[in-house]
Amino acid sequence: MLRFAPSPTGDMHIGNLRVAIFNYIIAKQRNERYIVRIEDTDKERNIEGKDREILEILNLFGLEYDEVYYQSHNLTIHQHMAIKMLEERKAFACFCSAEELEAERETAKESKRAYRYSGKCELLSDEDVLTNEKPFTIRLKKPVSAIEFDDIIKGRLSFAPDDIDSFVIMRADKTPTYNFACAIDDMIHDISLVIRGEDHVSNTPKQIHIRKLLGYDKDIDYAHLPVILNEEGKKMSKRDSASSVRWLFEEGFIPEAIANYLILLGNKTPKEIFTLDEAIEWFRLENVSKAAAKFDLDKLRFINREHMKLMDSKDLSRAFGFADAAIGDLAKCFLEEGSTIKEIKPKIEAIFSAKSFDNEWGEQMKILQDAIKRAPGFDSFDEFKKYLTQQTGLKGKNFFKPLRLLLTGTDHGPELSHLYPYLKSYLLEIVK
Repeated sequence: MLRFAPSPTGDMHIGNLRVAIFNYIIAKQRNERYIVRIEDTDKERNIEGKDREILEILNLFGLEYDEVYYQSHNLTIHQHMAIKMLEERKAFACFCSAEELEAERETAKESKRAYRYSGKCELLSDEDVLTNEKPFTIRLKKPVSAIEFDDIIKGRLSFAPDDIDSFVIMRADKTPTYNFACAIDDMIHDISLVIRGEDHVSNTPKQIHIRKLLGYDKDIDYAHLPVILNEEGKKMSKRDSASSVRWLFEEGFIPEAIANYLILLGNKTPKEIFTLDEAIEWFRLENVSKAAAKFDLDKLRFINREHMKLMDSKDLSRAFGFADAAIGDLAKCFLEEGSTIKEIKPKIEAIFSAKSFDNEWGEQMKILQDAIKRAPGFDSFDEFKKYLTQQTGLKGKNFFKPLRLLLTGTDHGPELSHLYPYLKSYLLEIVK
C-alpha cells in the first residue's frame, strides 16, 4: 500500500502535490491500494477546511484514492504503543522543562556543536519517576548502532546513533510527535513504499528505529524526492507564489499541465508533453535526479499552452464558463497570444462585451453593425466578408479595422478568418 500524508496546515505546496502524484503513479503500476492520511495531530497548526481542500485538489488532478484516514483517530493506539515502550524500557520519561532544554541548546550553540539531548532523565530510578509530579514527555532511547537503509533515489544512507538521538515520541499533553505517529501508522496501514520530500531524510532512521523496537520486521522502501528551487536557486518556500497549487489555479494553469511539469521536473522522460495515464506506462523513480530542480514558470506556461491545444474543446469551454464547444475552439485561436486560462479569458470576454464606438472607427463600426444584424447566415468568412463589403461599401483598412473592433473588442489578434467559424453562431450577440 502507498500513502500520501499531508498536514492540513496551509495551502498545498507543489512539492506535496508532486509527492501525491508520484505515489499515485507507483500505486497504479504496482496495482496496490493508495490512501490519503491527513496528519492532523498538531492541533495548534491545523487550519479549518484545509483537509477538504487537499482532497478537492487531488480530485481535480484525477488522483483517485481508496480511502482517507485522519491520524488523530489513531491517538489511542499511539498512546498504547508509547506505554508499551516505557514498560519494556525502550523509552523513558523526561521531566526536563522547556527552559532547561533551551539552555542545553544554547550551550551547544555556543560550543559550535550540534545539539543532542543530555540523557539525564534516562538515568532516573523507578522511584524517582513514580514520585515526580512534574509533567513529562516520553523519549525513545537512541539506537546502539548505526541505522542504514537504501533510498531508491539517493542510494545507501547511514545514520549514527548520535544523529538519531533520544528523541521525544510523546508530548507532555499525551499526543504523539510526528515521527512516532507516522511510524505507527505506516505499520498499521502496511505501507510498502514511502515517497516523500528529502526534507524527511533525517526522519526516516527515527521511524525505522521506532518500528524495530516495536518488533515490526517488514521492510519499507523509501524514495526521497529532491527539493524544488525557486528562480533564485533557493529552496521554494511558502513566500514564493508559484509554490502554491491554489495560486497556479488562480493564474489559469490547468491540472493536466501542472502534473505534466511536476513529473518532468528533474526527471528523464521519453517525451516532453504527456498525460498522467501515459506517465503510468513508463515512469520510474530511479530516473528522478538526485539534484534539486529549479522551477521554471515559463516552461510551465509552454506546457500549459500545449495541453490547452490538446484539451477537449467542450472541457476547455467549461474552463472559460461556457458550455458550447465552439468557445473552446475559439480559445485555442488565442494560444499564440496567451498560455493560460487567465491570459486568454479577457480576450473571450472582450468578444462578448458591449463595444465602444467612441473611437476613430466608430462610424464604420456602426455601419457594419447594422449590416451584420440584417445579414443571413454564412458558413465561410469569405462569403460573410463579400456580403458586408457589398452592403457597406467599406474596403481595405476602413473595413477590416472596424470589423475587428466590432467582433473582438480589440484592434489586433488572430486572423478574423480563423475566428469566424467559432463566432458565426454568436454574431447577433456579439454586435448587439
